[in-house]
Formats: sequence, structure tokens, C-alpha cells
Amino acid sequence: MAAKAFLNQKQIQENIKNLQTWMKKQSLDAMYISSFDPFISEYVPVEECHRFYVTGFTGSVAESLVLANGKVQLFVDGRYYEQADLEVDENFVEVVKCPANTNLMDNLLESVQKHGFKTIGYESDRTPMSVLKKLSNTSSKLTAFHSSELVSTLNYKTFIPPRPVEYLNRELRGRDSLEKAQLALNHTTEAIFTAAIDEVAWITNCRGYHLPFLSSFMGRAIITTQKIFVFISADVKLADSLKAAQQLEFIVCSSSELAEKFKTIQTKHQFNKVYFDSSSVNCSDHSQLQSAFGQALQERSGGLIPWMSIKEPIEIEQIQKSFDLSNRAIYNTIKYVKEKITDGERISELDLYKITSEKYQEQGSIEHSFNTISGVGANSSIVHYGNPSDKVLIHKGELCLLDSGGYFKSGFATDTTRSFISSSDVEIKAKYKLIYTLVLKGFLNAVYAVVPENTPGHVIDTLARAPLYRAGFNYNHGTGHGVGVHVHEGGIRFSSLSQTPIKPGQVVSIEPGIYIPGFGGVRTENVVLVEKHPDMPGFVRFKSFTWVGLDHDLIDLKLLSPEEKNWLNDYEAQCHKRGNSFLH
Repeated sequence: MAAKAFLNQKQIQENIKNLQTWMKKQSLDAMYISSFDPFISEYVPVEECHRFYVTGFTGSVAESLVLANGKVQLFVDGRYYEQADLEVDENFVEVVKCPANTNLMDNLLESVQKHGFKTIGYESDRTPMSVLKKLSNTSSKLTAFHSSELVSTLNYKTFIPPRPVEYLNRELRGRDSLEKAQLALNHTTEAIFTAAIDEVAWITNCRGYHLPFLSSFMGRAIITTQKIFVFISADVKLADSLKAAQQLEFIVCSSSELAEKFKTIQTKHQFNKVYFDSSSVNCSDHSQLQSAFGQALQERSGGLIPWMSIKEPIEIEQIQKSFDLSNRAIYNTIKYVKEKITDGERISELDLYKITSEKYQEQGSIEHSFNTISGVGANSSIVHYGNPSDKVLIHKGELCLLDSGGYFKSGFATDTTRSFISSSDVEIKAKYKLIYTLVLKGFLNAVYAVVPENTPGHVIDTLARAPLYRAGFNYNHGTGHGVGVHVHEGGIRFSSLSQTPIKPGQVVSIEPGIYIPGFGGVRTENVVLVEKHPDMPGFVRFKSFTWVGLDHDLIDLKLLSPEEKNWLNDYEAQCHKRGNSFLH
């Protein structure tokens, strides 16, 4: 089920008032509240997202600034324009809709400069060091508070990890931990600290499913060429499978005890360099690292991503196996809904959400890799629509958008979007066909692209948008993101500003779309592997993991070029071979 807001608007208003009263006692003009947990996770439970307590916004990505006098400012990008308007009370929260291709934090900093705040507070255990650096560039005086100091004011709920940490067999994940560590470290006197839980899961070859939509577990790690030290709280349980993990040492401690544990390790190993990435380490952890390692502590951007994003053969094999199951679940879901709607049965938007979960479970899914998006009619235009309703019924000839993904045995994420018409036994709106076909053109031009190795990501973004531009359309999100242990992984990105080079072995989504508020939206998404072109040295192409057929009732073939028709026929034939084509 989609994440539900457990606080009503009246309670949100009380939280805002209580926090503003507390801020005035602390002589604060503003308080920065992030969307993160202590591990700087992308997806956190609503009760763990402190931003929710003062905005009511349930989306996964946003920035917020609470003013001691005035409205709370909520900064969102194009994915969340509509959702934010629907969820917040405009009398207490101002939705700042940040333009495409701008950073949310940069927009927040502009507001800080505009208002001339003299004092700003922040939660040290939930604010990345990279954010603190940006805030430090303002003229405001910054004051750190641990989130425990705000508990009595906002009545935060406690989250306890629901499952034990499991160790994966080698055939599910490839290299051992120290083999991976040796890729990133040149000497025994070097170490890496990371609190990014997807990096911790990858380097330890463990999965825990501690947070919604993530296969990772809640832990920090110091990585060396001799051992991986993993720091967990007393609430984290370890499965019997970890007895085989000889290269790992789990250390149970509270977050306040980290410095002491770090010093013990440093006394024994005497590291000359301990690397960290400021974007994935919170300010409190950094302070404890500094206390333990002193001048040995050095910033190195990227963390483990440069090695983690290049998938080895066993990882690629397991990702494909996961997609084979996910593909089938999606095909079965759409086929089921089309048949039931054609037969005149009652199916709601919420039913579509639940049916998707059932079909994934039938294929052996352990967990969804993100909150399923099941938008119907006008709701399909909400890019990250997360609260499907049982009151919104799917009518014949109506546009539906289904964005879903899952985790299977190996704990690698899947992610696929398909838009489809609920039934074809009625006249289909011409505008549905227009936007679907335009998105299809952009999708095919990107998926079948051939480019030189190390081409920057913005080139693929341009290829996907070009057919839409020619018809006067665009979309307010990137064209592609890396996929790995988490559904969003660094190392590769397709957006208009991306200078990140494309490299063989990377796994990335391709997902153009068109969204018309009040009417409907279309997105078509495959996840692909970047591979060396077999016949053109120095070039790369994309190999799809996703093989789910397109909805030909929505395709206007007159708008496709001969080359695009050939690509479509080729793709549909491959889907047919796997039993996932609606055309045949």
C-alpha cells in the first residue's frame, strides 16, 4: 500500500507552531529540516522523514526551511509539483516549485539570501556534510542540533528495522568483499568510511530490507583491504547466514559511541588516509570521524559508486533474472486489468496498485523497489503519484500509467513504466495516441542509440526529448538514472545537464514522458545495460533488461519513421519470444 500520512493537517499545523516557538527560544530565524534519515537514504518511512512532520508532504525528495515568522518553505522539483499542491496546507506551507535543471538546495539558499536570516539551525545527524558546506557559504550563523533535541517538540516516531541482515551466496552477487575493497583502495594504510546504505550492502554482500523499497540495511562501514568493519545499532539483528562472512566484523554501538569505536580501529591499524564522501555522510558522523582520524580524514567524492556502478558478469546475470520475473509481473498485471475492464468489471486505481503487488508476489518478489505508481486518467499526469484511490474507477478507454519495480533473490532493484489503455473496445482519444506515440519515438531513439564510449549523459537526454520538442512538449525530470542495489544509483545519469560519461557495464533507465495536468500522462521506461558495440570499436549501445510489450492501440504508426517502425517491430518480436507481447 502507498505510504499514508499518519498526521492530519491540524497536527501538522500544531507541529509548525511548536517548532516555531522552540526556534524563538533558541534565537533561530530559520530551521533547515532535511528529507533524510541518519544514513542519508533516499526512501525513508514517512515516520522517519522529519520534513513530513512540518509540511505534510509525503514525496521522497524535497527540501524544507521552517521560518520562525512566516510559512514553512517546501522546495520541490517538477516530479512533485502537483503532489505537493495536493498534500500541503497553503495557509501554513509555501510550495516553491523549482525550475527544471536547478538544484533544490540552490533554490533554498537563494531564499536564505533573500530573507537575510541571521541564524539557522539544522539537525546534525540528518544533514549531509555537502549541505552544511553550502549553508556555510551564506552569511547566516549556523547552529547544530541533534534530532533527539527536537523529539519532545515534534513527537517523532521511532523506527526499528523489521528484518535480520542476510549474507548472499557468491552466485547471487559475484566478488567477495575484500576483492571489491581492493578495487577502491591502493594500500593497506588506506580506508573508506561510508554510511550510504546501498554502498554498505554492496561491499558487504548483505541485504536486510530494513527500509521501505530498499534491499539494504541500516549500518555504516569502514572499508579496508583486510576487513570490512560494519557498525550497527542494537536493534539490528543478524541472520545465521552471516557466520560465513569471515571478511566482515559487525560492531554493535549507538551513534554517539562511533568516535570511540573509530579510535580503537585507528589505534590498531594506523591509517594514513580515511576517505569519505560529503554527500553521503551526516554532520554528526563527520564530527566523530574527525575526532578519531584527525588529519588522516580526507574527502573523496563518489564513495564506492565508481566501482559499484560497473556491473560484473554475475551481477548482470542476476539483474536480468530479476527483470525476467518483474517483466512477467507487469505483463500479467496489464493483461489482467485490460481483460477485466473489457468484461465490464469494477476496478479502481487502488485495485491496480494491489493487483500489481499480487502479480509481483506470484513471481517471488521480496519487496517493491519503490512505491508503485498507478495513476488513472488525469492522475496519470502526476509524475510520482503515490496515493491511489478506491474511489477513482478505471473506465473503458481510459489512460493508465503503471510504474513499478521489485526485489528478488539477489536484492538488485528493477524498475519499469508502461502506460496503457484500459480497453480497446471503445473509441480512444486522439490526444492519448498523440502523446503516447511521441513518447514512444523519444524512447526508441534513446534505447536504440549508438554513441562513442564516454559520451556524456546529456546526449541521450537530447535524443529522447527531440521528438517531443518538435511537437511542443517536454518533461520536468531526467531521462535516466543508474540502477543497482537501490533503484536510484549514482555513476550514470541522463539529464540535460549531465556531463557524466557513459561506460560499459553500467545499468541505467531510459524514461521519457509527457504529462498534461487535468488530462493525463504517458511515460515509457526500460532499464538497459551499457555494452560495447560488437561491430564498432570505441562505441557503446544499450541492451534492454526490460521486455514488456507496448500498447499498439495507442500507437499512431503514421507518426513513426521507417527506422522507428523497424526498432518497434524488433523490440516487439523480442517481447513476443518471452511471452510478454500484447500485439501477438
